[in-house]
Amino acid sequence: MTLNLTPIPPLISQNILIVDDHPFIIEGYKNAITRYNPKEYDFTILQAHDCRSAYDLIEDEATPNFDVAFLDISMPAYEEKDIFSGEDLAKLLLTKMPHCKIILLTMYTELLKIKTIIRTINPNGLIIKNDLTFDELLFAFDKVMKNDKYYSQSVVKMVNQSAHNSIEIDEFDKQILFHLSKQTPMDQMPQYIPISLNALERRKVNLKELLKIKSGSDEELLKEAKSKGLF
Repeated sequence: MTLNLTPIPPLISQNILIVDDHPFIIEGYKNAITRYNPKEYDFTILQAHDCRSAYDLIEDEATPNFDVAFLDISMPAYEEKDIFSGEDLAKLLLTKMPHCKIILLTMYTELLKIKTIIRTINPNGLIIKNDLTFDELLFAFDKVMKNDKYYSQSVVKMVNQSAHNSIEIDEFDKQILFHLSKQTPMDQMPQYIPISLNALERRKVNLKELLKIKSGSDEELLKEAKSKGLF
């Protein structure tokens, strides 16, 4: 008697990067990923706990190309390389590994911050951590693996809000905020920003009016701008 055995197809290898500064959250992600279609996929998971270790991993020539990356947005920075967040890591990954699918996770719930992330990164997945459950993570991962986008419930609600709720600033304004955060004196900023000192001063005043800064202090301006994800 001849047995008609159907050959078992080989598992599809997928390289996954997880970057988060909370070890228990990394373990939760790994637990969900390894339970996803185990008869179809073979996952190799690499992890990092801050911007520096993630940068070193991405830049290491021995590191394989990642298929999916889970990146927490708020993490200890790697200032020497201008990597300050998961957003900066996402930009680096998209330059080094353009086919990598990016899933960003954040505690931010500011409309402007969320819209900025979507505009600048256009991630495959964007999840507010307060929306996250084990089942939600699996569902998000499944959508991304199937080349769909996934935004968690809070993200969808925010992006559907009317446009007048958001604040837009241009690249010069962002550079002013950046240099203020680095305590660069205003009279030195024209060395870095190609507009006159008078124009820079006017822009700073406009930023304070836009963000309704009552005290008029640079510290309050920076605090409010950062909370809204403007830099």
